[in-house]
Amino acid sequence: MCEQHDQHHDQRRRDVLKTLGTLGGALGLASLGTPVLAADAATIGAFMPGKGWMPASGATCEGDGTPLQFIPRTAPDADPLTDELKKYPKCPYCGMDRTMYNYSRHLVQYDDNLVDGTCSIHCLAISLSLNMDRGPKAIYAADFGATAEVKPLTPVDQATYVIGSKLKGTMTANSKVAFAEKAKAEAAMAQEGGKLANFDEALKQTYLDMAADTARVRKNRAEKRQSMMKKG
Repeated sequence: MCEQHDQHHDQRRRDVLKTLGTLGGALGLASLGTPVLAADAATIGAFMPGKGWMPASGATCEGDGTPLQFIPRTAPDADPLTDELKKYPKCPYCGMDRTMYNYSRHLVQYDDNLVDGTCSIHCLAISLSLNMDRGPKAIYAADFGATAEVKPLTPVDQATYVIGSKLKGTMTANSKVAFAEKAKAEAAMAQEGGKLANFDEALKQTYLDMAADTARVRKNRAEKRQSMMKKG
């Protein structure tokens, strides 16, 4: 029995390694934050979130081996909600415009008042993973149910999420949207499907989806990179 179990375990391990090799590397949480190196670095370089394609510099934070983009780079901000989209216009982990994706954006204020404004709960999960020594003092999500053109932010501990609905997700194939009012979340679920969840449940599902979402985004960016190289 033990021998069969060991053989099954070894086969699963080989399957996992084969899959990782096919994807071109491990599907860790930092995958989207790491600069994506082009095959011809001299021609295109790397994709740096918020800056686009540029030569890879390999810069690191002084006294820290972590790439610069993994740590909030703005000054401490005790009032992050004032002029939030002007101060945090781009997601630091994928480079997406937070005004364009205002309906799915999130923002975390850490206990040292450093702030990460992200495009989605997906990139928020990356921030929380990479800033383990910082405790989140406040986390906010866009209120998808608001009628304003730019959705206002609401504290996540007061929000109700709808997971897995037909509403399009941001950086994920498994949609996760937040509502300030539970009744609106219930109405959206009745029309678009999915299930209700609190923030902790939505964040947990985000981590469970991370490998597949990272692989999909990595594939899409590789195809875009190849297209750019052909045009160049």
